Amino acid sequence: MHKISVSLSGHQTSISLEKEFFDVLKKLAADKRTSIAAVINQIDEQRLPDSNLSSEIRIWILKQLLKTSK
Repeated sequence: MHKISVSLSGHQTSISLEKEFFDVLKKLAADKRTSIAAVINQIDEQRLPDSNLSSEIRIWILKQLLKTSK
C-alpha cells in the first residue's frame, strides 16, 4: 500500500492506495498536466458524502482507463 497525504478543504487527510493504482494516478495526473493533489481534490468534490475516497479514486482511475481504451 502507498499512503498519500493531501489537504482536502483545508484538512489534512491520508489516503491508502495499492502501488499499482498510485502509479496510474500519478501518470494520469501528469497526462492532464496537474498535480495528484488537484486530481484527488476534484474527485473528493464530486463524490457522495458517505462514499470512501480511496474507492472513488480507484473508480475514477478505471473510468479514465476505459475512456482511453475506446
